[in-house]
Amino acid sequence: MKTRRWRRDRSLLIMVVPAVVLLFVFNYIPMFGTTTAFQRYSIYAGFWHSPWTGFETFRLMFADPLFWASLENTLLISLVQLVLFFPIPIALAMLLHSILSTRIRTIVQSVVYLPHFFSWVLAVTIFQQMLGGAGALNQFLRGNGLATWDVMTNPDTFKLLVTSQVIWKEAGWGIIVFLAALAAIDSQLYEAAAADGAGRWRRMWHITLPGIRGVIVLMLVLRLGNVLTVGFEQMLVQRGAVGRDAAEVLDTYAYFYGVVNANFSLGAAASLFKGVLSLLFLLAANKVAHLLGEDGLYRR
Repeated sequence: MKTRRWRRDRSLLIMVVPAVVLLFVFNYIPMFGTTTAFQRYSIYAGFWHSPWTGFETFRLMFADPLFWASLENTLLISLVQLVLFFPIPIALAMLLHSILSTRIRTIVQSVVYLPHFFSWVLAVTIFQQMLGGAGALNQFLRGNGLATWDVMTNPDTFKLLVTSQVIWKEAGWGIIVFLAALAAIDSQLYEAAAADGAGRWRRMWHITLPGIRGVIVLMLVLRLGNVLTVGFEQMLVQRGAVGRDAAEVLDTYAYFYGVVNANFSLGAAASLFKGVLSLLFLLAANKVAHLLGEDGLYRR
């Protein structure tokens, strides 16, 4: 019996080893690079011989108005996405779950999943072809003698534009977890509620939403922990069209003023600041989840 269990456990360990190695190589070893945030780093001197400056890089970064502008843009874009994007995968999952035909459900799932596999360059190009200055929308408006609508190059509506792009690209992929949670709800609860005269909306309010509330809170906690990540590639592709003031976020700030300008210490400092602040957001959101009686990321 013990021999059989050891063989089974050994097989599982062998399967896990490659994942652990990849995690260590690509996630833990690169963390050593955060030391450059406390150095006047030179690629020629390397980690060991670059002069140590302590918190001098952070002091200069916090004194930079562009840093605070990028932080403000990041938080505002994330807030808009949280309000407009986060509920949509939940609603789509509930809609798909209510479709009885398996064939129709499979077709709809395939259609809404597909944009997730597009690169951001392709996704932005599609929006440009539809909403750009020479896109289908403005061609239609010109053909009917109407004023054109500046969408892709308007800084004032950029936050709504990037949110709509995220919705189109990622909403379908985001429903996977919620569909799994909906599948775990006992169907007898719906049958009993229907027998008692509960309509569709009452069943949704009293059975469906409470049944997936824990998953909703968990995904919300994870989203708040990722609040400072709003899509580097998406912003980089569109930064030139709407300008730095509208599209500069922490990731692009670290790239342009850190990597491009060869100020690697500044880029590392901005990334480290982002990581620490994201961790604080994650812990705070998880604490609120516990106060609301949910498990969050872990049980108390």
